[in-house]
Amino acid sequence: MSALEIRSSVILALLFALRMLGLFLILPVFAIYAKTLAGGDQAWLVGLALGMYGLTNAIGQIPLGIASDKYGRRPVILIGLTVFAIGAVIAALSDNITWVIVGRALQGGGAISAAITAWIADATREEHRTKAMAMVGGSIGLTFALSMVVAPILFSAIGMKGIFLLTGVLPLLAILVVMFMLPKVPKQTLPRVPLSEVLKNTDLMRLNFGVFALHFSQSAMFVVVPSALVHFADLPLAQHWKVYLPVVLASFIGMLPLIYVAEKHGKIKAVFIAAITLLLVVQCGFWEFLTQPVMLIALLFGFFLAFNVLEASQPSLVSRIAPPAAKGAALGIYNTIQSLGLFSGSLLGAWMSGHLGQSSVFVFSAFLCLAWLIIAVNMKKIPGRPHKAAPAKSSSDTATATAAASN
Repeated sequence: MSALEIRSSVILALLFALRMLGLFLILPVFAIYAKTLAGGDQAWLVGLALGMYGLTNAIGQIPLGIASDKYGRRPVILIGLTVFAIGAVIAALSDNITWVIVGRALQGGGAISAAITAWIADATREEHRTKAMAMVGGSIGLTFALSMVVAPILFSAIGMKGIFLLTGVLPLLAILVVMFMLPKVPKQTLPRVPLSEVLKNTDLMRLNFGVFALHFSQSAMFVVVPSALVHFADLPLAQHWKVYLPVVLASFIGMLPLIYVAEKHGKIKAVFIAAITLLLVVQCGFWEFLTQPVMLIALLFGFFLAFNVLEASQPSLVSRIAPPAAKGAALGIYNTIQSLGLFSGSLLGAWMSGHLGQSSVFVFSAFLCLAWLIIAVNMKKIPGRPHKAAPAKSSSDTATATAAASN
């Protein structure tokens, strides 16, 4: 990767992590804080406050993704960060659970994931795109682990209001980064592509099903796993970071050679299928070995290894399969379904765990993973690593080297 590609990818991955921080940072502590709010004694409102972020994020991804194709990535990201910050401030100043829900809805409405991933696609050559997307996938896993570590500490030091304010200040700093540090990309004049063409693309729909299954499994799994660590591994909630942090770091390191093999040696489909298979095995493993601490930690490593590989490869594949003029729209649909997976995984996972037992969560997730595996094996088109053109003569490389115009 060129220095410019690395710079763009790192900054955009950090922006993506910031968005996920708004979701993950409150998860370990919000239920405790909610009891101090008016209306916070109603469990369904607490659940709605947690899930509202994912719901409005899903609603906003497609229109903002299309807007980023039409008006540019940069203005859409700036608007999204501003809305995110306003929502954080509203949540911080609220003493009523209803207004916290409003704030969380606004935070989620700053739906910039599609614009960010489309910008990464604009700013990188295809032979390096999966590595750039790996930074995004790794940032999600690391953000989750970091949230598990620092949320209880921050909650003790500055309270929930302080955490909300912190998630409001960080986007304002990110706005300065987007305005002054991210490289511009020359605008490409490409014919408009109707949304119906993107929606009818079967290979894109297969990838969309995959991201739903992946994030449903992630959010449903973490309805059950924290309590399993407490009861079966005798690990208090405040010490869960001792498991999550090394597991996520080790899985990120383990992902790197797999991404290298996929890209360098043209084994994208093999690695992709292997990661889905591992995810299926992990869900079956949780079903069988949830009560065994050593196996529980090993399965968490397997999950994050598969998760990081798939988070790196899927958006890259979407950007390759989508029409060039509709990358933002395609990634908008993709990120919408990702958010719906997070939202429905949390709600349905909690319901199944309470009414059908913890094992039902992993049985259903395994079923989704099996369906995904069958779909992925039968994909007609998984683009391989493109041939690299000579840098001096490649106009497309020149365009990507400066990174995306509409930005």
